[in-house]
Amino acid sequence: MADLTSEKRRALEVTGTFNRRFAVVRHELFQTGDFFDPKDLLQLKYETLRAVEKDGYSIARAAGEFGLSRPTIYQAQAQLKAGGLEALLPRKRGPRSAHKLTTEVRKYLQEQAAVEPRPGARDLSLRIQERFKVKVHPRTIEKALKTQGQKRGRQKRR
Repeated sequence: MADLTSEKRRALEVTGTFNRRFAVVRHELFQTGDFFDPKDLLQLKYETLRAVEKDGYSIARAAGEFGLSRPTIYQAQAQLKAGGLEALLPRKRGPRSAHKLTTEVRKYLQEQAAVEPRPGARDLSLRIQERFKVKVHPRTIEKALKTQGQKRGRQKRR
């Protein structure tokens, strides 16, 4: 059983659904048996919302018994309403794409790299800021140039 629980914990951590505050969960469902797991944040959120909706728990009572904050419960309610159970799963934070390195900025980087064999990333960062009015970290530019070089290298090998 210990091996199974460690596997489950790893799976919960990988998916971002491991409840690090499992020790504060007091609701009786999560105190007995193996099915209800206070370490499973998705299950905990769902059961919290079920208790509020079906059992008439107040948000404050649910927060106390299920070990979630009131804002977390309100947020989970909104997520469930908007997108169903799947919406309770954690999403990756931050931008979904390279929002600063637009196609236009990448093209500019390619042009600069063609004119200057080894342009400095800091210098390019300043040029981009001046021309496109967007701050791009020098390391981001280095990565972009490296990726472009790798793509060109792959095309040549064919």
